[in-house]
Amino acid sequence: MPSFSQRSLGRLESCHEVLQTLFLEVVAFYDCSVLEGYRSPGRQRELVALGFSKRLDSLHTRKPALAVDIVPYPFKGADWKNMKRFYHFAGFVSATFEQMKRDGRVSAEWHLVSGLDWDGDTDLDDQSFMDGPHFELRQAPLPR
Repeated sequence: MPSFSQRSLGRLESCHEVLQTLFLEVVAFYDCSVLEGYRSPGRQRELVALGFSKRLDSLHTRKPALAVDIVPYPFKGADWKNMKRFYHFAGFVSATFEQMKRDGRVSAEWHLVSGLDWDGDTDLDDQSFMDGPHFELRQAPLPR
């Protein structure tokens, strides 16, 4: 059974408890690594300047973080261009999240958004910025 490394666990601990609960469930079935949870405002400015992020007011900069970047494991440099791998992983994460909501392990007030479907409409072709590793929690209902 897969499990997080100490490094990934440390990064995940900087995230909201709902994200922690979700990804502890996910990693039991789908091996993955946490790249970043909380980011300092300076780190966020750096990522925006490099074009890896679009917003200075990212949910990564909240304490606890409402956003996390996670990749399927093992992950190689060439995998950044393999969007199919990200789609597969995001589908598994989303299905796990919805099952946890149905089971009452996650409050129905929370919505999970993937960096592959920012508007939550399940149309993956209408996105202008693809961020495969990104997942975030929102409380407001998503537009449909």
